[in-house]
Amino acid sequence: MVRTCAPENLEIPGMALAGHPGMTSKNKEEAMSDNDDVPFNRNFPLKPGIVEEVRPGVRRVLCNNPSPFTFTGTVSYIVGKGNVAIIDPGPDDAAHAAALLDAVRGETVTHIFVTHTHRDHSPNTARIKQATGAPVYAEGPHRASRPRFESEKHNPESGVDRDFAPDVSLAHGDVVEGDGWRLEAVATPGHTANHLAFAWPERKFNFVGDHVMGWSTSIVAPPDGSMIDYMDSLDRLAAREEDLYFSGHGPEIPEGQRFVRFLIRHRKAREASILHRLAKGETDIPTMVRAIYIGIDPRLTTAAGYSVLAHLEDLVARGVVATDGDPVIGGTYRMAV
Repeated sequence: MVRTCAPENLEIPGMALAGHPGMTSKNKEEAMSDNDDVPFNRNFPLKPGIVEEVRPGVRRVLCNNPSPFTFTGTVSYIVGKGNVAIIDPGPDDAAHAAALLDAVRGETVTHIFVTHTHRDHSPNTARIKQATGAPVYAEGPHRASRPRFESEKHNPESGVDRDFAPDVSLAHGDVVEGDGWRLEAVATPGHTANHLAFAWPERKFNFVGDHVMGWSTSIVAPPDGSMIDYMDSLDRLAAREEDLYFSGHGPEIPEGQRFVRFLIRHRKAREASILHRLAKGETDIPTMVRAIYIGIDPRLTTAAGYSVLAHLEDLVARGVVATDGDPVIGGTYRMAV
């Protein structure tokens, strides 16, 4: 079944961990202090296994893997007609692989692209490659944004795909052309070190993976991710001309550049919240999480802690915040001056 989707206006929903479900924050005004009118959008009625033509030449299929971190599930994209590319085949899920292959029945899959190597995006690549013989394009195997400190006891890399390896490694600016489409690799490290977006400049489309999502902010969890890299990548996207974003979870994002500018302001507001907590004498991440993320779904507490750690790691690198030893989840922090 194929359905078509016309552009819709974004609606303002309740924010939770800046968009995650299950959080009602009395600090919402702190996170949104710039009074920006760009909302998060949680209106995404697509059902798993249904093929939706979201724009001419772009179809999407939702995987049935909903969670507090994946929203309604991972979205895989089919680019082109006849000779097509698949972007992000999704998790290790035979039913989703079958849905993708059914969606391209009678067509030829010539390319497989992977934005990054989290387990909700890349493992199904093996099934699609085996069925189609198409080569796989990505930045490379999974790698952390920095080496793990000896003092780190947490394991944010439990959700990574260590078995993935592309046939063709792409660098920023590399272009891959197919039948009626042309995708440019845009390096967007931050959520993961090997994250790529795939821009279609002629259409002003950008397949942004998990770096930008309309339903929520992205999780940045050191050492897998890096807030320093994440912010630089947002600046890179904001400087480009593509303005319609297709994300790895949730609906498409019209006015993508404007939304990216909102995310930049939102992250800076979150940084200001952390500095405010430090100024009040709070020194550890759990205390800051309780103060900043009021009413958070308990399943998201760890992710919120990683987000605070990512900001603190950035602040320590810039000399704004000090810590004794390495910046880790169990560390203590204070203003440097």
